[in-house]
Amino acid sequence: MIYLQELLSNPVETISLTAIIDTALCVGAGGSSGSLADKPIVRTADNKLLIPASQLKGRLRHECEKLARGLGWAICQAPNPQTMCPQRANFPEEEARRFQRDEDYRVPGDHRYHCLICQIFGNPALPSRVIFDDLICQEEPDNLPPEVLRPGVTINRRRHTAEEKKLYFLETSPANVQLKFTGDIHLQPNCPAFTKALILAGLHHINALGGSKSTGLGWLKWELPPIQVDESVWNYLAKGGVNEAHSTGN
Repeated sequence: MIYLQELLSNPVETISLTAIIDTALCVGAGGSSGSLADKPIVRTADNKLLIPASQLKGRLRHECEKLARGLGWAICQAPNPQTMCPQRANFPEEEARRFQRDEDYRVPGDHRYHCLICQIFGNPALPSRVIFDDLICQEEPDNLPPEVLRPGVTINRRRHTAEEKKLYFLETSPANVQLKFTGDIHLQPNCPAFTKALILAGLHHINALGGSKSTGLGWLKWELPPIQVDESVWNYLAKGGVNEAHSTGN
């Protein structure tokens, strides 16, 4: 049962962010119609360009995983459900014990062990504690070209040559116009204390979104509001490697 008083006493914290696209952006929607492109760009119902929330969340989770592992925390292997918390199937016994070394891998009301990343982004057994909005372009569609097509050709990776009859077209946003995409990240009341710190650090590691990043598409910079993180939180995250050294007897 949901009690209104509890909702009022535990407000959701929102982080507003803006992605400024430095190059053309290609966030394709395979199978879409109404375009000459083989991979049209995704749009809202009112025809505005967008970056899907699922893409931002997945990319941010990946960056946070790398940061947490680098600090010495035990992190499960996403996105395969069987190798994620709390199952962690086929993990070596020594690695599996790392998740049970102390209460850092527990969440209130759950006897199972969940890594720091699952405690934020969730897993098949644990709901996500952060909700992402789509990043939507603030430029009116009428002010943009109706369609920007970029040709490409499939490369044979074994012979390093172009495949015959493999020409395709990508639809992208206009290049070099500094389009702004805005959205929110909503932190639920039961978020771990280290959520903002990892999200902030992870965002600074995301330099591009969308497809064809290796060809220069989707490069961006972030505009973020001032985010206050206590020094104790950074110290807590930094102790991951210390805990691991104690658990192995080093």
